[in-house]
Amino acid sequence: MKLLWLSHLIPYPPKGGVLQRTYNMIKEVSKYHEITLVAFNQAGFLSASLPDQNDPLEYAKQELLKCVESIHVLDIPEDAISGGRYLTALKALFCGQAYNMEWLKSAEARDTIASLLAEKSFDAVHIDTISLCVYSDLLKGLPVVLNHHNFESAMLRARSKTEQNPVKSLYYKYEASRLWKSEVEHCRHSSLNVTCSDEDAESMKAAIGDGEFISVPNGADVSYFYPNSSVTVAPKSIVIVGGLSWYPNREAVEYFIREIWPLIKVRLPDMRVDIIGRDPTPEMLKLAETDELFRVHGFVDDVRDYLWRAQFYICPIRTGGGTKLKILDALASGCCIIADPFACKGIKVQDGIDVTFAQTPESYVDAIVDLLGNPEKEARLRKAGPELIRNRYSYLSIGKRYAEALDQLAPRRASGNGSELNAGRKDYLHL
Repeated sequence: MKLLWLSHLIPYPPKGGVLQRTYNMIKEVSKYHEITLVAFNQAGFLSASLPDQNDPLEYAKQELLKCVESIHVLDIPEDAISGGRYLTALKALFCGQAYNMEWLKSAEARDTIASLLAEKSFDAVHIDTISLCVYSDLLKGLPVVLNHHNFESAMLRARSKTEQNPVKSLYYKYEASRLWKSEVEHCRHSSLNVTCSDEDAESMKAAIGDGEFISVPNGADVSYFYPNSSVTVAPKSIVIVGGLSWYPNREAVEYFIREIWPLIKVRLPDMRVDIIGRDPTPEMLKLAETDELFRVHGFVDDVRDYLWRAQFYICPIRTGGGTKLKILDALASGCCIIADPFACKGIKVQDGIDVTFAQTPESYVDAIVDLLGNPEKEARLRKAGPELIRNRYSYLSIGKRYAEALDQLAPRRASGNGSELNAGRKDYLHL
């Protein structure tokens, strides 16, 4: 099968969140199908992810060409002008559109996609986020798979309810409403909608009604993330991981700083913590200056060293959507995880078996104290995580199953989006 893959970023290097999922899915699917990749260059993000490369874009392209047949890189129009993001947001506001459906609009992109469609006979198209559906009119007659990293409008709606700034709250509510209309339209017209978890598939199916949904879970690259017994675990050490420009990660670390860390300082004064993730806030950096046991590292090239050395991996995420790849990576690496149940949403973990759940500041500290006094329990948790990943969440098997699902789309091409071929199927399928 010849597959056109549209991406809102350069899916390399596979370090964190969407980059890991997209890169690993491309890598595995390319074993079965020929992929032509069209990707927008979020240049600042790419440079920060490859700080040691003189030409990050060229380096990323060469790595991706090991998987794909060709790559076509596009600039993001708003990046070319000062304040471009705010101008795009204002334009969307005045036009009655969601910002998410405006920021990737590009005449260059339309020409590139149209030219590729004219030159090649594609069997299907993978659209990696709702924002790229602005080019769906070019794809008529082709089976289209629309990927959802999150239930985006639901996330925005939830964020509008927790945002303290009334102006921001109103904006998030408006953005959620406009984006919801786009999700309904494009989900219903896509041949297949892909979510990261059964929970998201169920939620979107229930809310949108029409449309076919399948769950393709996030996974872990078990050749990269694995337990390493040669690394000595540092006693009474904590690690928290996640890009801090992403608000669920940022809010989680702020919650840790304001609610959990003060209790730890009282009950376990010699405990130390490492915060890993790009774009730490001034609050985090200021605390690191005054507390030598609170260390902020920003982006690190290889997070595994911190995962292997930490006695405890804490993930107090309580907002957002999708499945947290950081939890999958930590499980695969043999970490002893203490997390909010929300952070493990979509992952088949069990409290006390694979992870320890905590939902209040006091319960996080209680869990640490309990594990410090129960090394056998800590050892069981460290052993169970990698076993779960190997059995259920390896990208090797996930990618193969998704490739097989794409195979089923090819016969639909002659009948438009193929929705009539889905009669009698389950509302959603778990791959």
